[in-house]
Amino acid sequence: MIPTRKLKTGDEIPVIAYGTWDIAEENVGENVEIALKAGYNHIDTAEGYHNEGGIGEVLENYDRDELFITSKVLPSNLNYESVIKACERSLEKLGTDYLDLYLIHWPNPAISLRETLQAMKYLRDQGLVKNIGVSNFSAYQLNAALKITPVPITVNQIEFHPWLYQKELLELCKENDVVLEAAAPLARTEVLEDNTIVELADKYDKSPAQIVLKWELQKDVVPLPKSRSKAHIEENLELFNWELSSEDMAKIDNIDQQKRIYRIDFDDETYGISS
Repeated sequence: MIPTRKLKTGDEIPVIAYGTWDIAEENVGENVEIALKAGYNHIDTAEGYHNEGGIGEVLENYDRDELFITSKVLPSNLNYESVIKACERSLEKLGTDYLDLYLIHWPNPAISLRETLQAMKYLRDQGLVKNIGVSNFSAYQLNAALKITPVPITVNQIEFHPWLYQKELLELCKENDVVLEAAAPLARTEVLEDNTIVELADKYDKSPAQIVLKWELQKDVVPLPKSRSKAHIEENLELFNWELSSEDMAKIDNIDQQKRIYRIDFDDETYGISS
């Protein structure tokens, strides 16, 4: 069984998720099936991934109450009515009556955050989502959201890995009982060739990916690794019967590399915002 962490609402969130970014709808079902059979029970998707329908076809064969399903609303759909309609579309595609977690995928300065959060409250009040959160929010944006939200913000999903160790934002999340989720937890595989990571993989007889994911878990971060390989999907769960020493955790903390792997392109049709 995958360990869980308690959200501020009292609900339990599994400490690792299978991420589905950039997996096409016609392929995602096969990968999610492998992940679920390997032991994952936490699946992360988004309307912007355009693969919810493929995931839904697999989920119908599993006990919904045993799963934790996350989706996200596009930044172009953050006005009140659009949030509700987007959530309803996601629920229909995923074939479920509720989401365990629904996130604002990216902040959109053109739409009132207060309005968006009111819509999120409606969704929770109606039982369509159990928990709400944000994604790609900076410390400033998260602080602003926490001050005005009418419903608990339980998660901030951001880019987080040894080459983008967002320590201050992690500390802010901990201070406010917000779980930090690591999108691109392996820096889309780039960090796996880092000398420190490779050396520690040799020392512990683990893969570089396992070293990075374990570092994140020991930071109380929930990583969302994505893989299309059955071997890697299974390997990414072999994290719960060993520990990195404090000295080796510090070595990763102190990696002298800062690199952001992704940014939003608001001209990308995926996000529905054209400047």
